[in-house]
Amino acid sequence: MKVLGRWMPTLGLAACLTAAACKKEEAPPTPPPAAEPTPSAAQPPDAGPVTDTDAGTTTTPPGSQAAQQEDPKNREWTAGLVDVKRSGFAPVTLREARTARNEGFDRLVLQFDGDQLPGYHIEYVDKPVIKCGSGDPTEVAGQGWLQVRVQPAQAHEGTQVTVAERERKPALPVLQELEMTCDFEGEVTWVLGVKSPHKYRVMELREPTRLVVDVQH
Repeated sequence: MKVLGRWMPTLGLAACLTAAACKKEEAPPTPPPAAEPTPSAAQPPDAGPVTDTDAGTTTTPPGSQAAQQEDPKNREWTAGLVDVKRSGFAPVTLREARTARNEGFDRLVLQFDGDQLPGYHIEYVDKPVIKCGSGDPTEVAGQGWLQVRVQPAQAHEGTQVTVAERERKPALPVLQELEMTCDFEGEVTWVLGVKSPHKYRVMELREPTRLVVDVQH
């Protein structure tokens, strides 16, 4: 009994230590505090690409090298002059000239080969509308004449034209007639005969490369 008396406290102590160890192992570890994001890791919201309602494709997102040359002010509605000069490369070839009606505006789309967009000079002009090669006047319907001049550009390859239909009457709410008045020495000019000189805006779109001119209804 004395031997048992001596060992009983030791066994009890061992039992207590074992129980304490069990409780310590069962307790879940405390998670480390969450790291705060640094200012350099913060990302700006994605503005998304610009959609071309004419062709259902997208342009290069803002901030890319291809989009940096465009002046955002040109996308604002205006009745004044829009002028963007570009040079130092061979004339780009105009492949298509399309028109379409949209909600609140009529649209002209000029589509070019390659990735380079030519410069452009756009403004309302007075009559008579002149053809650049001959210097002869030409009649264009409407009460306002929006001239769209792009350069360096061409609408031909050798002796073959790339845009065959150069005089059109699309029968749109504002755009009554469309005529190419120049395809000469690196310059292509279209004149938009509109119902009246409404405000317009200009957009540069890519994939494929296009210049878009919208005229308000």
